[in-house]
Amino acid sequence: MPTLLLASQSPRRRELLDQIGVQYRVMPVDVDESWRPGETPETYVERVTRAKARAAAARQPGLPILAADTAVVLDHRPLGKPRDQNHGIEMLLALAGRAHQVLSGVMLLHEGHLHYRLSRSEVEFAPLTEAQARAYWNTGEPADKAGGYAVQGKAALFIRRIEGSYSGIMGLPLFETGELLRKAGLLAL
Repeated sequence: MPTLLLASQSPRRRELLDQIGVQYRVMPVDVDESWRPGETPETYVERVTRAKARAAAARQPGLPILAADTAVVLDHRPLGKPRDQNHGIEMLLALAGRAHQVLSGVMLLHEGHLHYRLSRSEVEFAPLTEAQARAYWNTGEPADKAGGYAVQGKAALFIRRIEGSYSGIMGLPLFETGELLRKAGLLAL
């Protein structure tokens, strides 16, 4: 019997929930993830996370729902996922040699109440050449990732420094997730 519904089809979020022993069922949702002009990155992440939780609740009431969203933020603007190869390479080169923020929001909808936590991390990339960015893109790894990279994959070769939550950068901040699940009585650890 699942403990909760995961409002995501992300394999990384499933892997992270498996890591902490949570029983869940996947409930993919489709919500508008476009950034709205004037919206802060923090507001953006919370809005999208909330929309995912509510979309799952509308389809499957009953079980607690866990939703998450991650944004790679450069110059106070979420980068989103690459539209195509050129956009992906452009993103990687924009991140090269610089530090950026990764915001990961996690929300638990339980017994009619929404509970939210936000994880902030900083990632610093080493300088990259266009050839390196293109070679990384050609691995297929960055195509569906916020900011066009996967911290847990080959992009680790380019990451000089991380400050914050490694699991949050992957897409589900486990410390914050654990806090929410424990307070709701859904996790014993």
